[in-house]
Amino acid sequence: MKWEGNRESDNVEDRRDGGGGGGGGGLGGLVGGRGIGIGTIVIALIGGWAFGINPLTILGLLSGGGAPPAQVQQMPAHKPPADDRMAKFVSTVLADTEDVWTDIFAKGGAKYQDPRLVLFRGATPTACGTGQAAMGPFYCPADRKVYIDLGFYETLKNKLGAPGEFAQAYVIAHEVGHHVQNLMGISARMEQMRAKVSPAQYNALSVRLELQADCFAGVWANHAQNARQILENGDIESAMNAAARIGDDALQKQSQGYVVPESFTHGTSAQRTRWFNNGLQNGSVKACDTFSTKNL
Repeated sequence: MKWEGNRESDNVEDRRDGGGGGGGGGLGGLVGGRGIGIGTIVIALIGGWAFGINPLTILGLLSGGGAPPAQVQQMPAHKPPADDRMAKFVSTVLADTEDVWTDIFAKGGAKYQDPRLVLFRGATPTACGTGQAAMGPFYCPADRKVYIDLGFYETLKNKLGAPGEFAQAYVIAHEVGHHVQNLMGISARMEQMRAKVSPAQYNALSVRLELQADCFAGVWANHAQNARQILENGDIESAMNAAARIGDDALQKQSQGYVVPESFTHGTSAQRTRWFNNGLQNGSVKACDTFSTKNL
């Protein structure tokens, strides 16, 4: 992946020297006041995106959109060291997502609001509760921040069999996809649905939300490639492999030796790769309507 020398984001907080921290109950992989993660969750895609009505007007994004970020007592944070290559990588990928989504939102008549990305080790307080490294990277809608313990990338490479920088970039782009959903109002509507449907129905909705975030990651890759030619040979295969390795069926087979489809919250390996590729090939938010399609 060609990323060195590109712009780095100023929206990165480094809490890695702050140790663990409290901040409320565990995240538990849910939405609303809870986190949405690459290995975690979650009504339907607003009709505007799918049918041509300006969704930014529908969701009130022209005046800010979504819920305002919540305040939470945080660990001391600062910018990452200039010589930290991995921090520089994630800062560059985050900047690239900022450029892409700012352009997409502007073309829809709205202003994109950048998320912040927090680097931590072990545990850290968030507006969604205590974030744990064991959860994998996640997005907290309540404070509009992406959280990642960079040790996850070693897990992705060595335990899940998904090496490569573009696979790592896909992980960030997926979480930023959840931020886009938050700005669109989808996360809040999902939280409203949580009390109205059965756990099985909620799981089914969360699968569609996760697959949409995969598709949004593909949309980012499409636009980034067109604008900056970031892809090298093998990069697409690297990201597709990562998407496949973190499918619910693959993770369940690895951890317990069998699959329980009704417990899926993210989608199968085939579904995750399909929707990422759908966004990659089309480069269009309209192509990411996972909620109205019958064939995931």
